[in-house]
Amino acid sequence: MRLLFIGDVVGRSGRAAVVQQAPILKARWNLDFIIVNGENAAGGFGLTEAILEEFLAAGVDAVTLGNHAFDQREALVFIERQPRLIRPANYPPGTPGRGAAIVENAKGARVLIVNLLGRIFMEALDDPFAALDRELAAHPLGNGCQAIVVDVHAEATSEKSALGHFADGRASLVAGTHTHVPSADHRILAGGTGFVTDVGMTGDYDSVIGMEKDEPLRRFIRRIPSGRFEPALGPATLCAVAVELTPAGLTKAIAPVRIGGLLNATTPDFWG
Repeated sequence: MRLLFIGDVVGRSGRAAVVQQAPILKARWNLDFIIVNGENAAGGFGLTEAILEEFLAAGVDAVTLGNHAFDQREALVFIERQPRLIRPANYPPGTPGRGAAIVENAKGARVLIVNLLGRIFMEALDDPFAALDRELAAHPLGNGCQAIVVDVHAEATSEKSALGHFADGRASLVAGTHTHVPSADHRILAGGTGFVTDVGMTGDYDSVIGMEKDEPLRRFIRRIPSGRFEPALGPATLCAVAVELTPAGLTKAIAPVRIGGLLNATTPDFWG
């Protein structure tokens, strides 16, 4: 099985990169699944149903969220009717939506997708380790799903790494999101799980983590807000991680993907 996980999509520029590149890459690499973290897609804060539908129409199979999951108030409603939209599993009981979902592609392959929020330097939520353990126990790899992908939306690299090792051998891929900078530590863990601390953002890198530079600079220098954060609108770099799985659902090969924009381009050599 071939998977592509695309990191945090920021604003209009990031959306355009996904809509343009997703169908091209799906055909070129014969991808089975494309997963996108979309929690910054609507002006940098949250996701609308129209944007979600745009991603799905472009060939994206599932969209994960994070700490901005409900910044767009309409998400509280439409998330209930969108089975391919996954919010963090460690939100409190009663939160709308689902923290994990088994998504089936057109070929009948089934992938369990789990979304988690970290707790270090972020808002206090339920234990992500316990939430992940519940989902992995309920849907073991190879029992009803051919692959398991975990999106760890977290600030601390240590917490992401710990969750990767916690899931090693039980998940196909553990991909970190949230910090908007691609890390260079993509690898296969001892038990066969693919891991990367942060996939990176899909957005304009001539920015402060996807936002126009002026307002963040003013806040850092003067400590006084003088306007809203607005997404940068220059050409986006699509940042992703490409994973080839074994028949058992573990990782055979993993590589970063960077296309367009300011960052140096790279694509997986194992797919040609």
